[in-house]
Amino acid sequence: MDRQRIVVILGAAWISAALLTWFLWSRTKAPQTAKTTSIVAAARDMAAGTRLGRGDVKLVAVPEKDMPRAAVLDVKLVDGHALLYPVTMNEPLTTAKLSSMKGAEGLPATIDNGMRAVSIPITDVSGAAGLIQPRSRVDVLFTRPGSMAEALTTTVLEDVMVLSVGRNTEAAAAVPAAGGGSAAGTTSQANVNVTATRAVTLLVTPEDSRRLELAKNQGKLSLALRNPLDRSKLQNREAVTAEALDPQLFTRVRRPQPVGAGAAGVNVRDPKAWAALTGEEPPKKKEEKKEPPKPRVVVDVFRGDKHLQESFQ
Repeated sequence: MDRQRIVVILGAAWISAALLTWFLWSRTKAPQTAKTTSIVAAARDMAAGTRLGRGDVKLVAVPEKDMPRAAVLDVKLVDGHALLYPVTMNEPLTTAKLSSMKGAEGLPATIDNGMRAVSIPITDVSGAAGLIQPRSRVDVLFTRPGSMAEALTTTVLEDVMVLSVGRNTEAAAAVPAAGGGSAAGTTSQANVNVTATRAVTLLVTPEDSRRLELAKNQGKLSLALRNPLDRSKLQNREAVTAEALDPQLFTRVRRPQPVGAGAAGVNVRDPKAWAALTGEEPPKKKEEKKEPPKPRVVVDVFRGDKHLQESFQ
């Protein structure tokens, strides 16, 4: 009886060890089968603005856990739509990469419904030294020239997308410098072209396009490059004036007020006002010496050998 019990216990232990070994092997070595989903991907490399057809896309199988967010699952949903961004072969297509309207083709198809494309001139100085590329996010700054009391800078638009830089609608790849002396040549070339003017096309609303056009014709525009993930807005929208440069020197400078708005600004062209503003003494006028009035009538009087002149006013 004891021998039979021992045999049963050994048999149960052997079976348990075999089952545990098989379970561990199946979890580590056996091929895993995961659920897959078919999504739409690009069949070839395509630039932004390309109108998609049935031959431009294909279905690829991806694991459900790796499926991109907002991926397109049906080929019919992309037929006739245009690409908003350039894509490469086998890249999954999402709704964010496709235009909302179908039937359009080319670069105008990348403009979303209700938006407008407006171009402004910039240089390397006003355009973040050439770091701005298509699809960048920028703020538009407006500067009004004039005297110290009139000049100001303000932010006209915030978080605006750059549609193109010149005629380039895709970010240019960085070209490595060739040779040891090319760095100096590149710097020299940058210094030569620092004032070269080129156009940057921004994607704005119709209301912002009117504001941008007015600012373009009334002063100087410059772009401030921002992080594409930073969607914050300015809390203080007040324009910056000369007072911000040196509060002690320009503490009394104010912008000209409209008629009926209150006290007018300081007239810096007036020598007395400028002297009061800067603390300097006003220039003193030179006193002119007045000549004595000339007599109206002069009479010569001869008294013997004496000669006199009598003046009568």
